[in-house]
Amino acid sequence: MKNNNLSLVFLKKESSRIPLLFMFLIIICFYLANVSLTLVGEQVAVRFIRNGILVLSLVIPIAAGMGLNFGITVGAMAAQGAYLVSLNLNLQGGIGVLVTFIISVILALIIGYILGKLMNKVKGKEMITSIVIAALANYIYQLIFMAGFGTLIPINNEKIALSTSIGVKNMVDLKSYKEFFESFGSIKIGGISVSIFLILVVIFTGFIVYYILNTSLGQRIKAIGISEEKAENLGISVDKTRIIVMIISTVLAAIGQFIYLQNIGSLNVYTEHLNTDVMSCAALLAGGASIKRASVKNALYGTVILHILFVLSPLAGQNFFDNVALGEYFRTFIMYGVIAFALVINIKLDNKRISSTK
Repeated sequence: MKNNNLSLVFLKKESSRIPLLFMFLIIICFYLANVSLTLVGEQVAVRFIRNGILVLSLVIPIAAGMGLNFGITVGAMAAQGAYLVSLNLNLQGGIGVLVTFIISVILALIIGYILGKLMNKVKGKEMITSIVIAALANYIYQLIFMAGFGTLIPINNEKIALSTSIGVKNMVDLKSYKEFFESFGSIKIGGISVSIFLILVVIFTGFIVYYILNTSLGQRIKAIGISEEKAENLGISVDKTRIIVMIISTVLAAIGQFIYLQNIGSLNVYTEHLNTDVMSCAALLAGGASIKRASVKNALYGTVILHILFVLSPLAGQNFFDNVALGEYFRTFIMYGVIAFALVINIKLDNKRISSTK
């Protein structure tokens, strides 16, 4: 028993390697980048608003034992589709924001239910399945707005349509939606206005996720994450709960992308969603989460430290290599590198956990 306790303590210490590694890289990059703390603060605050809810959308599926949900990309596409519907109806300002939000949530509820049903058919292979589903959904999304818009979908707003009247422009303006949220008040950090309201929205969403995980539903989710077989023996409807998990995750992803896009003030119609899953997974793993264990703290902490490194790494790479392109490559390397490193560490820790229980 004593040996098992010592093993658990050792495993907890090892699980903190990734955040410590990031802190070490941040110190090095900050030295090489030679920038002010104000610049870093303003950029990280904006990125925290844009990506915080997207990262939080990953927490509950992990608690249910479903791993990293790369299907949040589909939730992001739901929000983008909702914005395009509102723009096509010429809805601006507060009305446009409200309609977009409602459409985003409705689409995400439907998509989440479908994803949940699909995930129940591929238990144990949810991560790879969600990647394939996201890729398929991307082509369906592009087909709708590249070919369906102007043929099957009537055009009411010529400003967002291509000159051929078939298909949506690559870039559309969301300025009126951005101005609506900015009217709730903001603070100046350096030369950038940061919305206090949206920071509070991200933090409040974190409290909601924490609350869900500590309700009776959350206990059922955690029980399924530990063992589906034991959960069924306790009378828990595993399939139904997993569907609820995917619905919650997809809705949060849609809301996250909704916040992200209005904060930017523009929508790159065909590519904006493509790195949503990778960025969010990298942030969560950077915060010390694993594919089997994650918390709200991991999500929020990881969002901050990953984006500190994202702000600093291209500048550090540019100064160190004296090449702008290499600086950008360095940032991409970090994004994919943290996922690969975290997965390797997680497999190692899982093997140690198994050996410690024998």
